[in-house]
Amino acid sequence: MPKVTVFEARCRNADVVMEAATKIERLSIPGPEGDLEALLEWNPEWTLRQLAVVCHPHPLYGGSMHNKVVFRAAKAAIHLEIPTLRFNFRGVGHSEGEYAKGIGERDDARSALDYLTERFPQVPVSLMGFSFGSVVALAVGSADPRVNCLVGIGLPANSADFGFLQNVRKPKLVVQGTQDQFGSQENVEKVFRSLKEPKRLRFVPEADHFLTGKLHDLQLEIQDFLQGVVNPLQ
Repeated sequence: MPKVTVFEARCRNADVVMEAATKIERLSIPGPEGDLEALLEWNPEWTLRQLAVVCHPHPLYGGSMHNKVVFRAAKAAIHLEIPTLRFNFRGVGHSEGEYAKGIGERDDARSALDYLTERFPQVPVSLMGFSFGSVVALAVGSADPRVNCLVGIGLPANSADFGFLQNVRKPKLVVQGTQDQFGSQENVEKVFRSLKEPKRLRFVPEADHFLTGKLHDLQLEIQDFLQGVVNPLQ
C-alpha cells in the first residue's frame, strides 16, 4: 500500500468537512460588456487571509467555470479556507458579450477582481487559470497590485508568449502534464527558466493537457503552494 503523507491525509480528511461548511453564491458581476455569471464559494466564519479567482479554458472550445481542472483549482483554495470566485468569460453560459480574442477576457478577469476585492477589502488575491485561462490570469495578475501570487495550469506554451512574466517577482506556480499536447515539457521549461524567483514548477507524470486521472495530484500541488503563501513559516 502506498504511503500517504500527513499533508495528503489532512487534505483528504478535509473533503467532507470543508464541503459541508461552505456555501455557494450564484452571482452576476458587472463586466465591460454586460453581466458575468459567477460562483463564489466561502464560509462567513472564516478568517480572511487570502482570496482566489480562477479563470477557465478557451471559450470557443467548451471552456467554462465548470471545467474539472478549474473546479479542482478552486477546491484547493477552498480547503485552505480561501473564498474562491469562478466566473464565465463573456459569451459563455449566462455571461453577456462575445469572445474577444483574449483581450476582452482580461478585462473580464479584472472585473472579477474588482468584485471580489470590493466585497472583501484589503485581502490579497491568488489569481489562477487553466490553459487559455492561464494566459489571462498570469497576464492580469502580474500587473495588478491586488494579486500577490499566480498559478498557471496547463500553459499553452507551444503557441502563447509569456514574456510579460519575466520580471514579475510574485510567487508563481506552474503545474503541467508531461504529455501536455499544447505545452510541451521543453517549452514550459524554457518559459520557467526565464522567470524570476520565487517560482515553482511541477510536472505531473504521464498527464495530458486536461490532467486526466491526475486531478487529485493537481489539487495537492496547488494546496501546498497556497499554504506556503498564506502561512509562509509553516
